[in-house]
Amino acid sequence: MGVSLRKLVYYVASTLDGFIAAPDGSYDFFPVEPDVTAHLAAGWPQAFPTFSHPQLGIDRPTGRFDTVLMGRATYEPALRAGIASPYAHLRQYVFSRSLPPSTAPGLEVFAGDPVAFVRELKGRPGGDIWLCGGGNLAGQLLPEVDELVVKLHPIVAGSGIPLAARGFEAHRFALTGTRAFDSGLVLLHYVAAPAPSAPAAALATPAGAAADGAAAGVTAEGAPGR
Repeated sequence: MGVSLRKLVYYVASTLDGFIAAPDGSYDFFPVEPDVTAHLAAGWPQAFPTFSHPQLGIDRPTGRFDTVLMGRATYEPALRAGIASPYAHLRQYVFSRSLPPSTAPGLEVFAGDPVAFVRELKGRPGGDIWLCGGGNLAGQLLPEVDELVVKLHPIVAGSGIPLAARGFEAHRFALTGTRAFDSGLVLLHYVAAPAPSAPAAALATPAGAAADGAAAGVTAEGAPGR
């Protein structure tokens, strides 16, 4: 039996229209709801910054992760606040070509290809890997994401930093769990799903229906074809 590869898990907060931060990178418009915080502190304690653990009652955060990945824009707010190692309880990698090497213990600034790095990292012994953000890094790593956990807030932002910034390419995920909170937030858990084979995709839409839809200028989703 082969050794199981580590999983890359994108765990992130999002608006209903798919933004994880404002255009300037801020995310303080996401409310802190007590019922949600208590649940996440119990189930996902490793995803809270180390400095917040005492106030949340987190003693020794345990869980599936031992590594966190961040883009420069995700890391810089902590750096500006004087926190060079925001997730000191995890091994931290920051992807940036502009930041200097870090002197913080347990944190490495990496300027190379994120995809190649993550593929190599998955093959090393260890726990699963948390992709913290941001949208640009998530866009590059989307084909490598094994699980997607979205804290979906009942907010429409209109613009901002997208959940995954990349050119159009549909990536399929299968829903494996949901948890709704009184505050309106819904926690959604997905796993990566294989793309349908070409024959299966062709059978999904009968040829006659596809032709009729094309003639009417309408897609399978009912929207005008473009």
